[in-house]
Amino acid sequence: MTPRHRIFTTKFASVYPHYVQKAERKQRTKAEVDQIICWLTGYAPAELQQQIDDGTDFETFFAQAPAMHPNAARITGVVCGVRVEDVEDPLMQKIRYLDKLVDELARGKAMSRILR
Repeated sequence: MTPRHRIFTTKFASVYPHYVQKAERKQRTKAEVDQIICWLTGYAPAELQQQIDDGTDFETFFAQAPAMHPNAARITGVVCGVRVEDVEDPLMQKIRYLDKLVDELARGKAMSRILR
């Protein structure tokens, strides 16, 4: 059995500010980051904030997500040298999907293109 990746037990709230900073460095907004996260996971903005306030880890964050977007499988490309569509662990793939969407936002892609 392969050891579980430490990102699974990392608090979502500890990574979330990095998503926001990455976007803001490229003149994008926290609201756009939140919109992406809510699109992907089905969380309402207040539910997303509650997950952050509760210090939920990534595993719980995705396990409690109301509904992964049906178009999530259309998210393709490379994040951190890894093709997101080739990630075998379902949880890791969801995390990579989120990384990829934030990456696209920071690269200046239009929201209509990011939210497939």
